[in-house]
Amino acid sequence: MKAELGVIAVTLAFAAGVGSVGAQAPAPAPTGSVVVAHPTYTSIAMEIAVNRPAAEVWKRVGKYCDVAVWLQVPAGCKIISGKDGEVGAVRSVGNGEVLVSKTEFSYTYAQTPKEGTPFNLYHGNVEVRPVTPTTSKILYTLFFDNSMLPDNAAREKDKEARRARFTQAIANMKILAEGGTLPPAPPPAPAR
Repeated sequence: MKAELGVIAVTLAFAAGVGSVGAQAPAPAPTGSVVVAHPTYTSIAMEIAVNRPAAEVWKRVGKYCDVAVWLQVPAGCKIISGKDGEVGAVRSVGNGEVLVSKTEFSYTYAQTPKEGTPFNLYHGNVEVRPVTPTTSKILYTLFFDNSMLPDNAAREKDKEARRARFTQAIANMKILAEGGTLPPAPPPAPAR
């Protein structure tokens, strides 16, 4: 009985990591917090009328990686984790964006936090809503924290730049949904 208890004790010690050889040390703690002490949340709501039924519009512009077409992302879009169109899928369009919610004609995504960078809690919601049996509207809402910008003027400038970019995106979605072809993407802004 004593010998059995000794074997059990040694076995438990090894299972708990006592006496193990070459055990990995725990990963070091992150060096920079991504938490923002005093966030200033803001949102931008945009919409545009479309002369097509909601189901047709969503079929043309509502797939998770369709963003690369209507936002005219030169590098395209790639699913880097999960399955395209399923909650939890992660797409890359220059950064990581997780599909966090979806309905028949909408989805919501969130950008992922980055080590050492303040997390702005950026979310976007894309929705097509029926208006009549033959018409609909596209709604796009952005939500984020802009407190890491230096002042109200910078926050307003950033907000208007985002509004301009995504207003163009929903205009592009309308063109595509109504059977048109997008004009060439504007050239990228020069680096400062």
